[in-house]
Amino acid sequence: MNNFINSGFYKIKVLTQFKSDSLNKHISRTWPATPIYGQFIDLVPAQMRTGGEWYQGTADAIYQNLNIIYDIEPKYVCIFGGDHIYKMDVRHMQKYHRKKNADLTISAIPVPVEMAGEFGVMVINEDWKLIGFQEKPKENPATIPGRPDMVLASMGNYIFNTDTLLKELEINAQNPESKHDFGYDIIQNMYSRANVYVYDFSRNHIKGMTETEKGYWKDVGSIDAYWQANMDLLEALPEFDLYNQDWPLRTENHNLPPAKFIWKESERVGMATNSLVSEGCVISGGQINRCVLSFSVRVNSFAYVEESILMENVNIGRYAKISKSIIDKGVFIPPYYQIGYNKEEDIARGFEVTETGITVVPKGAIL
Repeated sequence: MNNFINSGFYKIKVLTQFKSDSLNKHISRTWPATPIYGQFIDLVPAQMRTGGEWYQGTADAIYQNLNIIYDIEPKYVCIFGGDHIYKMDVRHMQKYHRKKNADLTISAIPVPVEMAGEFGVMVINEDWKLIGFQEKPKENPATIPGRPDMVLASMGNYIFNTDTLLKELEINAQNPESKHDFGYDIIQNMYSRANVYVYDFSRNHIKGMTETEKGYWKDVGSIDAYWQANMDLLEALPEFDLYNQDWPLRTENHNLPPAKFIWKESERVGMATNSLVSEGCVISGGQINRCVLSFSVRVNSFAYVEESILMENVNIGRYAKISKSIIDKGVFIPPYYQIGYNKEEDIARGFEVTETGITVVPKGAIL
């Protein structure tokens, strides 16, 4: 959302499906549009216009909402995934799309070859025209020439000419064997007969961006990736900088007081190091290190939290210890409780623990 708004794109539709209430609230409160100027940021839940089924894939999600495109009649349609963390000036990609006279442009980034099975892998010629595509290959992925340890991965960001998009979606909808997915179906079937170009994301420049940030992109479709993306914010020179005033990152304003750090008595010290602490938080004699705290979190005396993400209204009791964990909204951690130090014990409590050791305490958990 920030990328589109900062790029000057103000006609946005957000397609949601199920369990979207919290997302709906966040967007409606954070992103008010100005209809008088032809601007809109609209939430579009699954309406089942083509039948009684939810979205069957990414392409089907667009197909079920073709009425929107027919009503607005845009020249281009940008289709971007919502579970990625990055900064992009979309105007640069659109300019590239026009320069190449492309039917479809796909943004891409190099990723390690061992991660190829998670992405669409692309093969290009010297002009960056797509000449081969593998959707999440399990073996023998096409590597980048001269870089056998890397593949060129699709970021899931597409700019289509509208007429091309409509034609390809209609073709795909008639195929009963299709997964109705852009990667598996649309791109696979059109690159050999259309002008499909690949946009080098590493060349996208934003004013105020540091060299450390250049090319940063995270797919946060897993717990581990989500945790790591949050930890990336905490370095002195972060890989993803929240403080670039030339590319502001907007979010909901909760109208809460500033964070407060209280007590300095021997070992009872309210302290945060290498952390992000949001408004309304109170660090009352406890300590946190390398943590991201949402709003209205309280960490009580002698508690210690490290390498963790605490959602809003979490309350950490006295002497509790938390490590490498994600604590969801409104959870109270009792005094002396420990999470993230014993995998078997955490699993026995009903918490999810990832292979890399990230423990997740769900919303509403009673400990």
